[in-house]
Amino acid sequence: MGITNADPLIIDTTVRMLEALCGPDVVGAAEGGEWPGALWDALEESALVRAWIPEALGGPGTSLADGFGVIRLAGTHAVPVPLAETLLAGWLASEAGLEAPEGPLTVAPVNAASSVRLTGDALSGSARAVPFARACGHIVVVFRSGDPRATGVAIVDRAACSIQPGTSLAGEPSDTVLFEGVVPISRSATGAVDLAGRLRRMGAVMRAGQMAGALDRCLRQSLRYAADRHQFGRPIAKFQAVQHNLAVLAGEVAAATTSADAAASAIARHGIQDDRTFLAVAAAKIRGGQAAGAGAAIAHQVHGAMGFTREYSLQHRTRRLWAWRDEFDPETVWAIELGRHVAQRGGDALWATVTAA
Repeated sequence: MGITNADPLIIDTTVRMLEALCGPDVVGAAEGGEWPGALWDALEESALVRAWIPEALGGPGTSLADGFGVIRLAGTHAVPVPLAETLLAGWLASEAGLEAPEGPLTVAPVNAASSVRLTGDALSGSARAVPFARACGHIVVVFRSGDPRATGVAIVDRAACSIQPGTSLAGEPSDTVLFEGVVPISRSATGAVDLAGRLRRMGAVMRAGQMAGALDRCLRQSLRYAADRHQFGRPIAKFQAVQHNLAVLAGEVAAATTSADAAASAIARHGIQDDRTFLAVAAAKIRGGQAAGAGAAIAHQVHGAMGFTREYSLQHRTRRLWAWRDEFDPETVWAIELGRHVAQRGGDALWATVTAA
């Protein structure tokens, strides 16, 4: 359910936009603190950032496949603005029946160690490693109330929060947000639905899709470099060891792409809370994280010292791969959960789930 199932017009439009406005110079400048205004304005004007908001709540009502296709391309082009995060925030707000505000958005919390609670009309607590928090106008927050099982969604003005700036391995904002008596702009009623779990699953698939896109570009760059770089009188692509490494990298790209597509398809077919969806999401984050580690290592090995220079764009993708594999929990955490999930249900239940249509 990745790019192949997305609307070709949306994909073509996104590719042209990103190729024109998201070159290595733009990514590098963004990591230096310069906001890519032209890129963000174009994305917002095209409504790509609101793709997962239904028409009834002010969005274009684009399909899940279209949104995941855009997210894949965000990874391919190392987009240095919260395109994926704004898509996710719009989806989360819509799940709660809230109308998402305009402008760049992000979500919180993004890991289990963070907690936000609603007491009366105000939020309290903190959220660590919130992507692009200080660059966004609003944050879509999952909160808990008096009953630990009761969750809700709130939309918060970022200016009402205290921000402790941080930076991810990708060179992007990854901030701690403090909610100290913050009154939301709007919020949903609380209910027994595990909205934090839904956010975590959707965020994991989002990052898996971005990793697949980034790995694909790493492969293409490595193939091109190996064909152009000569050693001992011939392209290094002619050496068997390099050919072997490139074949392994291609396999990692295929595994990451296939698992990310399967998870996106499971969400569309079975819903975000279905057991089959959990298996697909866990597999995508686990396999995507493994591919990110192995694939980035091979890409840098093929490029040699060139791949580590700031002037060469390979590091724009590999550093994001290292960052994304840990966000919405790393593969080790998902692997433990997957093992417990399978053990609790037994082998017969696993086979039935895996083979179900």
